[in-house]
Amino acid sequence: MALNFITAEEAAELINHGDNIGLSGFTPAGTAKAVTFALAKRAEAEHAKGNPFQVSIFTGASTGDSCDGVLAKAKAIRYRAPYTTNKDFRNAVNGGEIAYNDIHLSQMAQELRYGFFGDVNMAIIEACEVTEDGKIYLTAAGGISPTICRLADKIVVELNSAQSKSSMGLHDVYEPLDPPYRREIPIYKPSDRIGKPYVEVDPKKIVGVVKTDWPDEARGFASPDPETDLIGQYISDFLVNEMKKGIIPSTFLPIQSGVGNTANAILGALGNSPAIPAFNVYTEVLQDAVVDLIRNERVLFGSCCSLTLTNDSLNGIYKDMDFFKDKLVIRPSEISNNPEVIRRLGVISINTAIEGDIYGNVNSTHIMGSKMMNGIGGSGDFTRPAYISIFTTPSTAKGGKISSIVPFVAHLDHTEHDVNIFVTEQGVADLRGKGPKERAYEIIEKCAHPDYKQILRDYLKYTDGKSHTPVWFNGAFALHQTFMETGDMRNIDWSKYFK
Repeated sequence: MALNFITAEEAAELINHGDNIGLSGFTPAGTAKAVTFALAKRAEAEHAKGNPFQVSIFTGASTGDSCDGVLAKAKAIRYRAPYTTNKDFRNAVNGGEIAYNDIHLSQMAQELRYGFFGDVNMAIIEACEVTEDGKIYLTAAGGISPTICRLADKIVVELNSAQSKSSMGLHDVYEPLDPPYRREIPIYKPSDRIGKPYVEVDPKKIVGVVKTDWPDEARGFASPDPETDLIGQYISDFLVNEMKKGIIPSTFLPIQSGVGNTANAILGALGNSPAIPAFNVYTEVLQDAVVDLIRNERVLFGSCCSLTLTNDSLNGIYKDMDFFKDKLVIRPSEISNNPEVIRRLGVISINTAIEGDIYGNVNSTHIMGSKMMNGIGGSGDFTRPAYISIFTTPSTAKGGKISSIVPFVAHLDHTEHDVNIFVTEQGVADLRGKGPKERAYEIIEKCAHPDYKQILRDYLKYTDGKSHTPVWFNGAFALHQTFMETGDMRNIDWSKYFK
């Protein structure tokens, strides 16, 4: 069957108001760009005519400005799941303009298959190659592409010449069966391959191929700083000590790390430690730091869902594919983030918190409890089944005006039951084997900033101190309230909350 080449504008015309759209990609890597950009223009034109025009968007994770950004500004999104990082989208969500559903990334594909969200009317898939018999070779990310391609009524392929065909073969495309027929996912080490190097579809469903030359909208992350370097060193030292105790085997265990400068600092510290052997990475997002560690033979293998790299680093992989082809694999997100596999492999998870409370609960999504930042991402997928679960955050924010350690988190994403270790630049709190009151003192003394230690001690003093988890309801969110009223949590006056 011959491929039908069309323009992005022609592809956008195939989408109707109210449609459910599935997109390839995971972060800006591998996501649709040209058709979504044209779709935003179409939405603006329809709105100018007085016509309603909004769609629902389903992705692997976040996208780039040419998708979430332009569609949000064009008021073209009714509903969106499961994750985003775009500022314009965030503003629209917090302004009540978009119904945003923050779903665990490992569950997005299966919930689409289960029919929770209705039909998928169109899948828009970025590829480096597509064949007439229906083989789609993905680019820099796996995401939910296999599922949305199978479910979609129509498929549009963005054939992106900015993505090298040398990446053909990096992907391991595997989709599990649904209950009651699901079997174990047969990954027993990070380098195992269990699927095909392409997404295979009925070629009749491919209604158009759009030629593009659009590099990934790579996100730059701040370089590690003294604060994040200290967090990285604390984690490295902690894991070395766990090896010495025999808790972590001498061969080490696979690492999962979140996104950003703290994650890069942690990976750098692990890579630079002579006491830690060369290790594997089993994660969702692979950043530049891991690529450098692979080149330096400090990381043996990287299993991921997305090459979230600078374009220079991504092109470096494409040029050196003979070196990287047996050291990298890109999986769909329900495999890269699958709790069964994570627990089997013994992955050590390291993720970032916005705030943590004195009992070990973590908020990783909402500012002051109500304003969405980015979403939970894959942190929940990795935290609960992890061999050791670690959360990190600087002890303060906004120049010290906000404490990242509070009596109670204002929004709960990860419960105390799932958090083993909490780390700030002040130190490491080991919560294992401790009751709630013991955890509270551990976190205050090891992780809280000196400006807030006595404030948090006072909170505990004002509880009854006897119950299993001492709670002073009037004061539980007093630090947050103080910040909203005065702009600085250090202005807390506990007497205001006595009733």
